[in-house]
Amino acid sequence: MKTIKFVPSDAKQKQFALAVRKKVNDYFRDNGISIKGNLRLAIQTIVMLSFYIVPFVLIFIIPMNAWLALLLAALSGAGMAGVGMCVMHDAIHGSYSDKEWINKMLGGTMYLLGSNVFNWKIQHNYLHHSYTNIEGYDHDIDSKGPIRLSEFAPLKKIHRYQYIHAFFFYGLMTISKLINDFTQLQDFNKAGITRQYKINPVLEYTKLVIVKALYLFIFIGLPILFTPFSWWQVLLGFFIMHWVAGCILSTIFQMAHVVEGAEQLLPSAEGIIDEDWAVHELRSTSDFARNNLFLEYYVGGLNFQIEHHLFPNICHIHYRKIAPIVENTAKEFGFTYNLKPTFSKALFSHIERLKELGRPLHSPSTSGKYSTQNA
Repeated sequence: MKTIKFVPSDAKQKQFALAVRKKVNDYFRDNGISIKGNLRLAIQTIVMLSFYIVPFVLIFIIPMNAWLALLLAALSGAGMAGVGMCVMHDAIHGSYSDKEWINKMLGGTMYLLGSNVFNWKIQHNYLHHSYTNIEGYDHDIDSKGPIRLSEFAPLKKIHRYQYIHAFFFYGLMTISKLINDFTQLQDFNKAGITRQYKINPVLEYTKLVIVKALYLFIFIGLPILFTPFSWWQVLLGFFIMHWVAGCILSTIFQMAHVVEGAEQLLPSAEGIIDEDWAVHELRSTSDFARNNLFLEYYVGGLNFQIEHHLFPNICHIHYRKIAPIVENTAKEFGFTYNLKPTFSKALFSHIERLKELGRPLHSPSTSGKYSTQNA
């Protein structure tokens, strides 16, 4: 895969990057605080894992009708999303703990979502974080059938009303990965990424098959065998669990990048982006609902996406403290800090962006230049 080179368009961009890193590093040093997790994070991990697993277990041990079981399946889906955002996400970034074995163990909670750690590392840690909102590199803004998330992607008639139907398809995110992990691993292998990371493709494919078979047996096979529900009721519950998880995860991620004011880029023919990487992350990302403590807890600080993208090695429990440092530094250098003050404003901003991207009204930005043009 061709790499992108970030070239600052002026000295101020490089100065911002150096200043914001120094100020955040000084905060941790001056206060004697580790950038990793602490007891609060350990408790949060137990809460989210329980939120996911307990409703599923209750279906086995408490007599109930199908409607209550479906409600528990939905709750389990919300818990699944919580595990992904609060536990897996930090662990695979290596920001959960300064002990690598802990990060590896808790990063393995990705398998509880039916997905694959290596694929996530490449798609999220490497591609999304390195090339945020860059067409052809960040898979998070790839067109997904009836959903158009990039202003540079082909526009189809079905995109006209994507602001209505997008959320249904968002819910298919985790369940589709049960299958798409195989084709994604194949793509990474063809691109030489598995070789680059010294991953044996045969062993990784074998792991995929074994882990997914075990996952499906636990979440589909066991309920069919040991609950009074019919096979189709179990499959419906499984679908609902995944749909709830997928809808939450997709919506939270998109509310940070596919909103008004978040740039999207097309690199030049030479693979050049005309801005510093840190400035690009600032311009392509948005914070939202920073004062909503409940939301922050549930989404693992992912409403502080600017801080997360600039400092992915820092655990999410610290984002609230460093956000004012990042915001003030951005304003000091004359850069816009994209903040949606509430959850509803961020959600409506995402819906508005979906509307824009569904209409043939935008003028794509020049290659290598940033754009916040409405689509």
